[in-house]
Amino acid sequence: MLSERTEEIGKIIVNSAFKVHKQLGPGLLERVYEVCLAHEIAKAGLDVKRQVDIPIVYDGIEFSEGLRLDLLIEDSIIIEIKAVEQMNPVW
Repeated sequence: MLSERTEEIGKIIVNSAFKVHKQLGPGLLERVYEVCLAHEIAKAGLDVKRQVDIPIVYDGIEFSEGLRLDLLIEDSIIIEIKAVEQMNPVW
């Protein structure tokens, strides 16, 4: 079960995503959606970090060529943005 705060954050994220999609529509680069979504979420008062590097630790070694999160919201929610030309029915 999600906490009340997590539910509140989730609603802000979804509403922000709808705003961005409604204004920009489909067909743009992921980077465009990322910057606009980060702006909308920040306008709503949440902490937003973009392009956060997360190192990979393997066999006791930390590799800097790890993961890069598109957006990290309130240090707890990860958003990975995808923009595609055509929706696949499987998705």
